[in-house]
Amino acid sequence: MAIITLTTDFGEKDHYAGAAKGAIYSELPDVNIVDISHAVSPFNTLEAAYIIKNAYHNFPKGTIHIIDVDSELSPENKHIAVKLDDHFFICANNGIMSMICAEIVADRIVEIRIPNNLPKMQPIADAFVKAACHIARGGTLEVIGKHIETIKPIKKLKPFVNENQTQIVGHVIYIDNYGNVITNIKRTFFDSLIKGRAFEILARNHKFNKINDRYCDIVNFDFEANKRHDEGRKLVVFNSSGFLEIALYKSNPETAGCASSLLGLKVMDSISINFKPFNHEQKVSL
Repeated sequence: MAIITLTTDFGEKDHYAGAAKGAIYSELPDVNIVDISHAVSPFNTLEAAYIIKNAYHNFPKGTIHIIDVDSELSPENKHIAVKLDDHFFICANNGIMSMICAEIVADRIVEIRIPNNLPKMQPIADAFVKAACHIARGGTLEVIGKHIETIKPIKKLKPFVNENQTQIVGHVIYIDNYGNVITNIKRTFFDSLIKGRAFEILARNHKFNKINDRYCDIVNFDFEANKRHDEGRKLVVFNSSGFLEIALYKSNPETAGCASSLLGLKVMDSISINFKPFNHEQKVSL
């Protein structure tokens, strides 16, 4: 049975998500629809890119992923279908796919050109659904669109490194449900530059000189539980997706606050890592 996933900024209040599923079932009753998220911030392509990048590879090969965020068809916002890593992605050509394509080369990209008589204000109910169901039936991308070579990038997706490789400047790309702040600095990128040097992470007026392996590394388990007072302490980790993350231990945005609110960090804020020069003792020990 084919699997079609949905990632949208529809929210849960309105009829859009339900209508999308109805349109899919009307085209292809024997299909499995999975909601990845309908809580993407409105028109936030960077957030959608982060979510789909970290979700899609958990699905079986051949899964079809509809991503309906900032997808109104226009001369500057065409619809595309992408085959990549044995998965299919259907979305607008607005940068959403650039985070995945930065690491994996797409096998095929087409600009969707499916004629239909349905309202143009509802892209997921016409071109996206028709393209997804065509693929689910075993159809090829060439039938639904014209081959193109490139996709639009998202600005500031990659961190900046200065010429002397003594500083990384990244940006916040996502705030998760816990209020943790996720940057575009990946572990592999950081590891390629650190070269044994000490470092300092700067986020507004907050400084960190340690990256934990786990959230709970900040806890001193030698103390009794009622004497630890670790909840709400600041920490930095590389999260399960390999991105540098600034967090508060066991934070709750609804009660005590979170990294985003208490540290004053929001999407696209700058985060810098300054590498310190080797001192004489470090050079000798290497």
